[in-house]
Amino acid sequence: MRFILKLFFAICLLAAGLAGGLWWWSGQPLPLASSPADFRIAPGSSLRSAIGQMREAGLDVPVVPLVLLARAGRSDTGIKAGSYSVARGVTPRQLLDKLVRGQVTQGDATLVEGWTFRQWRARLDAHPDLVHDSRGMSEAQIIERLGLPVASLEGWQFPDTYLFDKRSSDLDLIARAARAMQRRLEAEWTQRAAGLPYRNPGEALAMASIVEKETGRPDDRPLIAAVFVNRLRLGMRLQTDPTVIYGLGQSFDGNLRKQDLLTDTPYNTYTRAGLPPTPIAMPGQAALRAALNPAASDALYFVARGDGSSEFSRTLDEHNRAVDRFQRGKM
Repeated sequence: MRFILKLFFAICLLAAGLAGGLWWWSGQPLPLASSPADFRIAPGSSLRSAIGQMREAGLDVPVVPLVLLARAGRSDTGIKAGSYSVARGVTPRQLLDKLVRGQVTQGDATLVEGWTFRQWRARLDAHPDLVHDSRGMSEAQIIERLGLPVASLEGWQFPDTYLFDKRSSDLDLIARAARAMQRRLEAEWTQRAAGLPYRNPGEALAMASIVEKETGRPDDRPLIAAVFVNRLRLGMRLQTDPTVIYGLGQSFDGNLRKQDLLTDTPYNTYTRAGLPPTPIAMPGQAALRAALNPAASDALYFVARGDGSSEFSRTLDEHNRAVDRFQRGKM
């Protein structure tokens, strides 16, 4: 009996010693190969798998002690996937708390209203916090890879600032921006004004992209949309410079010439009637709303006043006088 009691007490002392040692260890800084150390825990990872991923990133984390520490705190199944960053001095206890709380590090990328897909892709390609899975892929290959129901990505990315776990795929951001645009466009389409000359939401998106590129002052968007909608209804050509510039592509040198207006391309709305075959930029929420709810106006022309606003006219004579006044300096 005495032997059993002694053995029991010895086991208790050993357990207490191990527990004390584990607790002491949990408060000691972990050795890092570099500081800060960045790592990513993949979705569905077990704690042991997560430790392996941390060790690959330069955290010298002993497997057994951290597993025991997590089990003692009943957090071995509660770690969150995502991107993390830890600095020199972090302890096992602090590391485990960060994993359980899901205190991930985030990057961000901003898609600016009026940007083209080429500009957005260049931003993603240069982003240091993304994995560049789309590199070398054509636009058609990206669409196929993501299973998107569009023929072109132009216009189909919603301008916004997107937060993401560091080391996320750039394809994830393209997919998120596409879903965001689809949601916004569908919502505006269901609330559109009656009698608009669009056959489908894609045509409305093309109009919104033109409105986005033509607007210098936000308050003018509904009126600019009205001008182009009125022209479509009457069968007039849109005659908008941004579509011509888009059709010129990278050959455009910043100076739009008369010859450019006369050179036919699928996007030249001086030589072709109707909307361009695709949007010409990424329109924001206000441009979408203006295209689908234009102002009540019979204006058919507008010209920039030089201060960011536009002068609107109903007739060609009125428009010519406005051009003389605001563009040619005549009174």
